[in-house]
Amino acid sequence: MGLRRPHAILALMPKVLIAGGGLAGLAAAAALGSAGFEIELFESRPFLGGRATSYPVPGSAEEQAETIDNCQHVLLRCCVNLLNFYDRLGVREHIRFYREFYFIEPGGRVSTLRRGRFPAPFHFTDSFLGMSFLDKTDKLAIARAFLALQRERTRRTDLERISMLDWLLQKRQTPKAIDRFWRQVLVSAVNEDLDRMAAIHGFQVFWLGFLARSDSYEMGIPSIPLAELYAPSVLERIGNVRVRLRCPVDRIAAEGFTANGDLVSADYYICALPFERLEAAGLPAPRLDHSPITGVHLWFDREITTLPHATLLDRTMQWMFNKSGGRYLQLVVSASRDLTGLSRNEIIDIAVGDLRLYFPKVHEARLVKAHVVKEQRATFSAAPETESLRCDSVTSIPNVFLAGDWTRTGWPATMEGAVRSGYRAAELVTAAAGAHARFLVPDLE
Repeated sequence: MGLRRPHAILALMPKVLIAGGGLAGLAAAAALGSAGFEIELFESRPFLGGRATSYPVPGSAEEQAETIDNCQHVLLRCCVNLLNFYDRLGVREHIRFYREFYFIEPGGRVSTLRRGRFPAPFHFTDSFLGMSFLDKTDKLAIARAFLALQRERTRRTDLERISMLDWLLQKRQTPKAIDRFWRQVLVSAVNEDLDRMAAIHGFQVFWLGFLARSDSYEMGIPSIPLAELYAPSVLERIGNVRVRLRCPVDRIAAEGFTANGDLVSADYYICALPFERLEAAGLPAPRLDHSPITGVHLWFDREITTLPHATLLDRTMQWMFNKSGGRYLQLVVSASRDLTGLSRNEIIDIAVGDLRLYFPKVHEARLVKAHVVKEQRATFSAAPETESLRCDSVTSIPNVFLAGDWTRTGWPATMEGAVRSGYRAAELVTAAAGAHARFLVPDLE
């Protein structure tokens, strides 16, 4: 983590300009700022966080506006670089971790997945055997697949070329195992359907997130709005970091950024813009597709559930998060292409109709208000044959580097992948400055 030649950097104080205030740009700024570089970060919007942000939703005349996250962002303990980033920002105390995963069936029956008495990778044995939403045949099929996954993750060479569904069918997974277990976990983790998801990403999620270590599956949820988690004041506490909001970067070249019509120059540059904006900025762009996410925010006049969160089986809505006292719930649908053409009211009707199947109290409750967020460009699509399309962090311009979850991070489009890319770009800057520093934290074994 430390510099090999810290005095050289501190004496020279190279200046770095960063375009984009999403997690990739923030991670690069935090790493380089803590290493003594002078950082200026440009963000086109009036807030930081990129796709991980929050904003106020106006209330009625009698109510105050409420701040909501655009979508529920979660992490697992296997996200070691993201956790390191939170440590750098001093906000890790605002991440609350949960040791239970709740699977709820229509009718309200709940199954709980938690670690038990056995060591990894067998730590789920007790709770897995007791999960009622799967029968013995389903569980045997999943157990066989887990064993195959451990054997094949370092041996097979075609996992980037086949879909996760292809692999599951090869392993003779039952329809219920696919729909109620593999799909529920993987679609939300990778934001892609099983038939569109490269198997290598499904392997990574289950190995790092479920099998590698007994606590790596624990789910972390921010306890404060994302806008507070990534506030400019939080980043600037690191020192040497200046944030310029409402200042879009229009052009990136070896001589500097063009921002609001002005040329701003420095020693090094990091482009952490979304990949679809690269061409307009003068850089080659990868030919990647997008995958959408839809978030549905519902406020009821009474408590609906005491569960902190749950994955909802067999319906359109995939996950429920209890945001406030069981009265304010956020529902999430990943890879939500089927909802793209629907209106706000149609999506709300589907969401409330789904909830009635799981939580009887919804029948008596009154929906006070609702809000729908469609993120059409939520992530890149982690499809087969995609890894070769993702960019490396270096460019043809020696002092310009790339960061973003769409770069070649070894991860799908996740917050962990975004932070990894920012750290990688920061390492390249320090190497170019003649004093290489290490920021990346190795994945779990």
